Amino acid sequence: MRIAAPSLRLTVLAVVMLLSACERGPQIVGTPDFADLVEQVSPSVVNISTVVGESPADPAASANGDSSEQESLEGAPDWFKRFLEEHQGESEEEPPLENTPQSLGSGFILWKDGYVVTNYHVVRDAKEVIVRLLDRRQFTAQVVGSDEASDLALLRIEAKDLPAVKLGDASKLRPGQWVLAIGSPFGFDYSVTAGIVSAKGRSLITEQYVPFIQTDVAINPGNSGGPLFNLKGEVVGVNSQIYSQSGGYQGLSFSIPIDVAAKVAGQLKEHGRVKRGWLGVVVQEVDRDLAISMKMDKPEGALVARVMPGSPAEKAGLRAGDIILSYNGIELASSTALPPMVGITDPGDKAEVKLLREGKQMTLKVAVGVLQPDADPGPAKSSPVPAAPAVPAPADALGLTVRPLTDGERRDAQLGGPASGVMVAEARDGPAARAGVRAGDVLLQISGQEVGSPARYREVVGRLTPGQTVPVLVQRRGAPLFLAMDVPEAPAARGKP
Repeated sequence: MRIAAPSLRLTVLAVVMLLSACERGPQIVGTPDFADLVEQVSPSVVNISTVVGESPADPAASANGDSSEQESLEGAPDWFKRFLEEHQGESEEEPPLENTPQSLGSGFILWKDGYVVTNYHVVRDAKEVIVRLLDRRQFTAQVVGSDEASDLALLRIEAKDLPAVKLGDASKLRPGQWVLAIGSPFGFDYSVTAGIVSAKGRSLITEQYVPFIQTDVAINPGNSGGPLFNLKGEVVGVNSQIYSQSGGYQGLSFSIPIDVAAKVAGQLKEHGRVKRGWLGVVVQEVDRDLAISMKMDKPEGALVARVMPGSPAEKAGLRAGDIILSYNGIELASSTALPPMVGITDPGDKAEVKLLREGKQMTLKVAVGVLQPDADPGPAKSSPVPAAPAVPAPADALGLTVRPLTDGERRDAQLGGPASGVMVAEARDGPAARAGVRAGDVLLQISGQEVGSPARYREVVGRLTPGQTVPVLVQRRGAPLFLAMDVPEAPAARGKP
């Protein structure tokens, strides 16, 4: 049968275009079959049960009914409280036995000589920890060490030649890739759930030193400490947290990258504790207004709001107002990316910090220190100030009334010498108040210039260029904060036409 020439040409052209599109675009073959993978990796996953020590019963509390039970539930998750309320009275005939192991989480065999990784919150306050393997063997585990900052714990059981997991490279994960979790949600052992990587490098308030992997894998209470696998059967994360308003899975799950977990586990095995790198800076996010005030093309990096006295950052020459753009060659898209990078750096190493200062880029070498438990600056504690404050000057063009700091206020704010800021006595409607300056703030800098006295403050304000946006550094309740302020336009000159 013949095909007309035009039809043949069109057919060939369509085939060529289809092949070209296949080469250029991504192909979705279909949902993978995880069965073989699950069978391969399940022997490396364990169930964690704990026995938590209880304080002696209070006779007065027993006389008052369930008041002691209510007190013990103060820190319990909301979903657990609702469960008890719904089923209250159902098991009164058979009260639970004391010191009965409760299945609380999951874990996995990191090294074949008996080392198991799980979450810190799974074994916290445990009097006894029991590890159960896939073949139903049970072992009483020793807690080698734990690290609350990363929510990780390392256990040891008396067993050899165990099926250890294969470690993957979390840095190679890409949003959209398939991952799966194996664990014991609500005590249902070896439950398998799968999903995709939603995002990487997520920062949570609870653990600022962990760049979390966000997934949509179904994670519930009991999955904590279990492994997150890629399609090669390699562990790429430790399931740790969920974002939920109900206490159960709502599509947002967070895992600790395996490189972070392996490093923490290695330090716990060798030293029993974790040493983290420390720069000694307090940083904040660079928003659009601050980027404009600092002549930046776009918001990026970490804005240094405070440099701790005697810290590695101070010794290297970092200043408040510097914007850290990259750390050891890795660009910072936001300020939250810096703490995990610094924390994972070995103390004593030299770190290369690229920063922006007064519109110019420069690079500094910083000898990274050791983070101490008391290194967190935190808000300063206030104390009574006996000295009477000086009389404030009248409000100015910025709408502020300022006065010198008393010795007590300077001490409470943990500031240096006498020329270290002025107190905002009043913030009327004006450029400063619209920028966010409040009465009670300690004003430290305006447009990069220190204001150590009311006279110096007036001098700096008088030199501001009308119509520009400038950064303002204040200290509020002990915490430094940069704000972006619009300098008011100069009033039009009056005269005869």
